[in-house]
Amino acid sequence: MSCHDCNIIDLTRWQESLRRFRHIFSLQTGRKSDMSVYYLSGNHDIGYSSFHSLYPKVISRYEQEFGARNYYFSARKVDFIVVDAQTLDGPVQKKQTSLSWDFIKNVSKVDSLNPRILLTHIPLYRPDDTPCGPYRSSSVINQRIAYATPDQEIKYQNYLSSETSSKLLRLIRPILVLSGHDHDQCTVTHSTPLGDVPEHTLGTISWQQGNLYPSFMLLTVTGPSNLTSTKPEVSTQLCFLPMQTHIYVWYLSQFVVTLLLLVIWPTNGFGCWDRFSQCKSSVTMHLVKKASTPVPVTKTDAGSTGRGNVTLRAAAKKHTSQGPEESAILNRSLNAKSDQTGKSTRLSKSKAWILIQRLLRVVRSVVVIAAVNVPLYMMLLFKDWVDR
Repeated sequence: MSCHDCNIIDLTRWQESLRRFRHIFSLQTGRKSDMSVYYLSGNHDIGYSSFHSLYPKVISRYEQEFGARNYYFSARKVDFIVVDAQTLDGPVQKKQTSLSWDFIKNVSKVDSLNPRILLTHIPLYRPDDTPCGPYRSSSVINQRIAYATPDQEIKYQNYLSSETSSKLLRLIRPILVLSGHDHDQCTVTHSTPLGDVPEHTLGTISWQQGNLYPSFMLLTVTGPSNLTSTKPEVSTQLCFLPMQTHIYVWYLSQFVVTLLLLVIWPTNGFGCWDRFSQCKSSVTMHLVKKASTPVPVTKTDAGSTGRGNVTLRAAAKKHTSQGPEESAILNRSLNAKSDQTGKSTRLSKSKAWILIQRLLRVVRSVVVIAAVNVPLYMMLLFKDWVDR
C-alpha cells in the first residue's frame, strides 16, 4: 500500500489535507463566493478501482465534500464534461465503473451545438515514447498498468487504456481534452473520425511534486470570430510559475557575497573594536645600549722597574687594549637580534588579533542577518498551515 493510500484511508490525515486545501484557496472565508469552483477527482482523492472495493467510504466522503464525480456544466456556450477516470478501466460489472459509463452514454445522447471540452485526471492513451512538446522538462513516461488479484481490478495506471480512450473520444466528441496525473506538461494530438483533438496534460503547480517548472493553464472562451460561425473559440495559454530553485540559488549567492564582504572589508571605520589593531601596528622606538669608551692605558717607564715588577708582553698589551671594543660590538649584535625577535612576536600577535576581530565581526553580522531573515522565511513557508 502506497503512502497516498494511507492518507486516503486515515480520516484524520484526510481532514487535515482538506483544511489546508480550503485555507490555501480561501474557500473557508467566503472570499471566492462570487466565483464558481469545479472539482475533478484524482487518484490521490479516491484511489483506483481496486481501492473502491476495499474502502467504499472514500467515494461517499469525497462526494459529500466536493459533489458528484461525473457531471457537466456550461460556461460561455462551451460544455465541460467531467469524468471520474479512476473507474473507467475497472470491471464493467462493478458499481462505480458502471455508473461512470452510464453517465458518459447519457451525455453522448444530449443534442447540443455547444463545443465540448473533456476533463479527466488520467490522460488518454498514447503510444510509448510519444513526444510531449517543447514545454516538458522531464522524460516521457510510458504506459504502465498494475492489476490487483484475483479479480484483475486496477491498482495503478499512467494512462487510460487504448480502448477506453477511443470510446471516450467517440462518445463525447470533444474539441479539447485537459488532463493531469503526470505532474508535467505534455501536449499530444488524437486522431478521430471527426478530426484531430488536442490534449493538454497540465503540470503541477507545486515544485515539490517533482517538477521544477510548475505551471497552470489559462483557458479563454471568446465569441465567434465571424458572422458565418456560431460556435465560440477556445484558446489556451500555459502560464509558468517562478522556478523555486532559482529563488534558493539567489538567496544562497547573496549569503555567500555577504560573507565575503564581511571577511575582506577593511576594518577602518567600522567601530571601536578595530582601533586596537591600529595601535598595535604603530612603530615603537627601541633603545640601543651605547658602547662604553675604552679607557686608555698609561704606559709606565719600562726602565724604572723594581725587583718585584712584571713587564707586560706585547701580546698581552694588545689584547687588553682591544677588549672593550669587541664587547661593544657583541652587545650591539645581541640587542639587534632581540629587537628583531620582539618585533616579529608583536607582529604575529597583531595579525592574530585582527583575524579574531574579523571573525567576531562576521559572526555578529551573520547572527543579525539570521535573526531577521529566518523567522520571516519560516512565517512565509508555513503560511498555508496557519488559520487566518
